[in-house]
This record gives sequence, structure tokens and C-alpha cells, in this order.
Amino acid sequence: MQYRPLGASGTDVSAICLGTMTWGEQNTEAQAHEQLSYAVDQGVNFIDTAEMYPVPPRAKTMGLTEQYIGSWLKGRQDRDRLILASKIAGPGLDHCRGGASRHAADQLREAVNGSLERLQTDYIDLYQLHWPARSANYFGKLGYRPKDDDILTPIEETLEALDGLVREGKIRWIGLSNETPWGVMTFLQRARVGRWPRVQSVQNPYSLLNRTYEVGLAEVSHREQCGLLAYSPLGFGMLSGKYLNNQWPQGARLTLFDRFQRYLNEAGKAATADYVEIAHRYGLEPAQMALAWVASRAFVTSTIIGATTMEQLRSNVASIDQSLDEAVLQDIDAVHTRRPNPCP
Repeated sequence: MQYRPLGASGTDVSAICLGTMTWGEQNTEAQAHEQLSYAVDQGVNFIDTAEMYPVPPRAKTMGLTEQYIGSWLKGRQDRDRLILASKIAGPGLDHCRGGASRHAADQLREAVNGSLERLQTDYIDLYQLHWPARSANYFGKLGYRPKDDDILTPIEETLEALDGLVREGKIRWIGLSNETPWGVMTFLQRARVGRWPRVQSVQNPYSLLNRTYEVGLAEVSHREQCGLLAYSPLGFGMLSGKYLNNQWPQGARLTLFDRFQRYLNEAGKAATADYVEIAHRYGLEPAQMALAWVASRAFVTSTIIGATTMEQLRSNVASIDQSLDEAVLQDIDAVHTRRPNPCP
């Protein structure tokens, strides 16, 4: 396993982070525990979750993922070696604080305390804002439309509240997710002025099908020491090639749920076919090639992998040892030039 600095925290995290959002929906508690134990045995020390998981978010399952992690953590002697990340939901989920989730002081405290109880731990290493509490383009949205008074919670209030939670020892560091360059830079600037906690990471989508992070945020990650935690590095499994030729594998995420249509457009399918062809030409496994490519980017701190089967998990973890030669990288860039960012 490789390890990389988590921002300016002084702590290194594994370059593979174990994603958990299927646990409680597609995976049972026992399967979650098996995945956790295997990943940690392979050197993974970084686990990412959220108060709203599993996905798709539903009232009756919300919090189950954290509960499964908590029941695994209970009684273990290695909590201090693990970097556990979670997130507070943003606005828009009807079953989470009545759809009015904000990054306000009272709600941050409520969310952190709830996660700590479910996780059965005294502290969360990295606490992230799952998506902005303001109008912004995220989750594939395009066509920015500014609004008046659309910042639902002042960033200063959010940072001050997070500072209090850090001082109490309930969280150690903070991160952002589904953020924009303006958002990241504003959080960093306001934190400097107010002497509040700095952002250590940005968790955004990044894959061969969506390289939009490179446009503005990659430089921010590099120059401001807040690297990318890349989620959906396989485009919800698309880049494995398993959905090509109109295949719909039983139990697969895009087979089960229709909420992830941004990965199913014709341009995305065509680009995926090209990337899979490259992998086969060089004797590579398509999913491992896609993950290895993400991990090879200089601004990436860790690649968040998710799996519903142990076979997938073993392959995904092993991708960290897969190197890509210059010919592969050149062919990948040639596809991107022809079919840029089909699934933003």
C-alpha cells in the first residue's frame, strides 16, 4: 500500500480509501465487516462514510452504514491507526432535519454527535461538508444560475462551529465535498483570517469519464495542500466495462437504481468502450487501469473505492500496485481529447 499526506494535517492516509455507501442497501452488516477487515489487512487505513449513507438515501436506512462501521470498530484495539471520515448532509434531503439541513452550529453539533454514537467512537478524524449549503453546481449540474441570498449558512459560522468541535476533541480535521474552486478558496481564506481549522481535503468526483476537477480545483489542491479524495473513480462501475453492449448485471448499482443517469449517456458509453479497449490491448483489467490512472495524478491524495463483492474489493485494492506505462497514458489522453468529460 502507498501512503500520502492528508493535507497539512501531519498524518498519512492510504492511497486507497474504503468507500462504504452500499452498506445497508446492497451489503449486509456481515459483508461490511468482511470488507473492512480485508481492507485493513491490506494496509488500508482510511475509511469514508456519511450520516446519510447508504445510497440511495432513504429515511429507513439512513445511518445504517455508520452503525455497521461502529459494530466493527467496537472492541478493536487499532482505532488510533485508522483514519475515519464522515460527513454532514447539505440541504435537500426531506428525511434529514426536515430537508433543511444546514451547516449551522446547532446542526453540526447534532450531526457530529449522531455520527459518533453510531460509529461507537469518541472522535471522527476527518469531518466533511457533504455538499454546499448554498446554490452551486455539483452532482453533475451545469448552467450556473446565481440567486440572491442563496448562502444558507455563512461560511464563518460553519468554520467557527467546526473549530469548537475540534477544540472539544470530537473531530480532528475538516474537509469539503462536491465543492467548487470558489468554495474551497473561500473556506481557506476565511479560516486564515479567523484562525479556524483549515480544509485538508476535497472529496469530488473524478474519473476517466469526468476530469473536470483538473480545470480549476487541481491547482488549488496542489498549491493549498488540500488534495483530492476522488469518488466515483469507476463512474459507478461503468469503467469496469460490465454495462457495455446493453448488459445489466444482476445486483449491480446502475441495474438496481435509476438515479445515476449521468453515467449512462451515449457519450459516456462510447468513451467507456474506448477505455476498455485500451485496457484489453495492453493486457490490463479495465477497472484496475481506471483506478491506477486516478491514483497516478499528482493532486490526488486517495482514491475512494466501493465494492459490493469481495472479488471486486480485492481487485480494486490491488490496483494500487498497477503501473501504467507512457503508451497507455498517451492512448488514454487521446480518448479524452476525442470524448472529453462525457459524464460530469
